[in-house]
Amino acid sequence: MVGGGLLVAGWLLPASGLRAAQDAAIAAGVWALASVAGLITSAAVILGIPLSHLAEHASIAGELTQVRALAVTVVLTAVLAVVLSGVRTARGARIATGLAALALIPPLLTGHQAIERPNFWSITATASLVIHVFAATAWIGGLLGVLRYARDRIAVERFSALALGCAIAIGLTGLITAEIHLDGRDGGWGLITQWVTTPYGALVFAKAVAFAVLVVIGYRHRQATLPKLVTGDPAAFRRLAAGELVIMAATVGLAVALSRTP
Repeated sequence: MVGGGLLVAGWLLPASGLRAAQDAAIAAGVWALASVAGLITSAAVILGIPLSHLAEHASIAGELTQVRALAVTVVLTAVLAVVLSGVRTARGARIATGLAALALIPPLLTGHQAIERPNFWSITATASLVIHVFAATAWIGGLLGVLRYARDRIAVERFSALALGCAIAIGLTGLITAEIHLDGRDGGWGLITQWVTTPYGALVFAKAVAFAVLVVIGYRHRQATLPKLVTGDPAAFRRLAAGELVIMAATVGLAVALSRTP
């Protein structure tokens, strides 16, 4: 909801900005609390100790790269919540959007490739992941924002253009990240040869199918729903968007599975 509120307030429909920004401020506070919980649990998992003993190992936990990255996110999300509580203009929402984007980055820079193999390919994979997450956040957040705050033609047309750019970015960066992970750069086109022979490859294929379905839905949305909105039928957008959100949730689930598959 942070991304959705900021996109509505800053770009999609600034006239609804105040309400959207206020809701985003609350969501940012929840994000900050969740980041604190993530920091604590991550530290305990990495050190292999119960949460009740974490305080005894606080100094060691503070040296962990992942924990430091999450600490940065905690600070940035807390600042974001404070900033958003005072946002009253589209310009303020756009500035807050930059802060929200910064808050997404630290945990993305602590993957095994980025830490253990700092070379051209690991940097490329990390940069691709950052763009991938930005695009997915904008796409999902924008859809939620339009559904909640603005279902008129202007907002939907702006979101449709945004979604197209996000879809292209997600598709390209997803292919790059998957190919690097499957070591296609060394052993041939791993993305083609391993998608049926490895668990990771199979998940990549499943995610690609879900992504393709999303693109088709987006195309149908542009071709069929926008004209209906002109005639005053917002229910058409709600029905289509609801289905899109379901598939998005499935795609995100596959993405989580990919992140935990060797």
